Amino acid sequence: MQNDYLERLELAKQVARSSGTLALDYFQNRDELAVSNKGVQNRVTEADQEVERLIFKTITEAFPNDGFLGEEMASGEPVKLVEEGTWVVDPIDGTDCFIYGLPSWCISIAWMQKGEARIGVVYDPLRDELYSAAVGHGADLNGKQLQISSATELSDGLTGVGHSTRVQPIATIEPLQRLLEAGGMFIRSGSCASSLAWVASGRLLGYFESHINSWDCLAGIVLVREAGGWVNDFLALDGLTSGNPIIAVAPGLVEKFKMVCGFKV
Repeated sequence: MQNDYLERLELAKQVARSSGTLALDYFQNRDELAVSNKGVQNRVTEADQEVERLIFKTITEAFPNDGFLGEEMASGEPVKLVEEGTWVVDPIDGTDCFIYGLPSWCISIAWMQKGEARIGVVYDPLRDELYSAAVGHGADLNGKQLQISSATELSDGLTGVGHSTRVQPIATIEPLQRLLEAGGMFIRSGSCASSLAWVASGRLLGYFESHINSWDCLAGIVLVREAGGWVNDFLALDGLTSGNPIIAVAPGLVEKFKMVCGFKV
């Protein structure tokens, strides 16, 4: 099984780079993009769809017995988890940033088996930063081992924050108030996957969002855990298909972060 992990990890890294090249081409020609709405603050472009098709084709050709859940293919139907494993993919995490020319989007590719996310790859084509991790094998950025923050105070750095229109604004406002009162400061990048990669690399102390979908965060969860951080049990209570809150944080801040977030985890 270890060899299977490593084969899938290498494939995920390769397809992240190839799909990133395609996404970057669309980004550089985004004035010509066809954009449609899936809901409030929830847009999709032809770039999302074509990048996901490339990832799906490459992965299913290599591992035809694996399952696949992509954001643009998600239909609300129950996901069939197969014994060999299931890929969970966001072809462009941070679509709004992508549309408006902001440099905060990425490709997120995870592989899970037996109810656990076991491989995570996040690729930022604009910075050519490839984050990768597999359970038991650590996490790295472009081949260099990741080092999570050693901070013990919320005032020692920045916290990443996300907000979903699936929850009321108060679900984000109250944790932000507690964070600021504790001496912390926040940023919102627009991409959960990127933010989790930044937690794993020590650029952020932690990240929280009151509701997020699995394709936005599973790869980042593997990165944070393999870098030595703490993440809540996101996949509990059908998190794979229905989403859940996400809390990811450096080990020295777990209890303080839980108090700030106030989420049931």
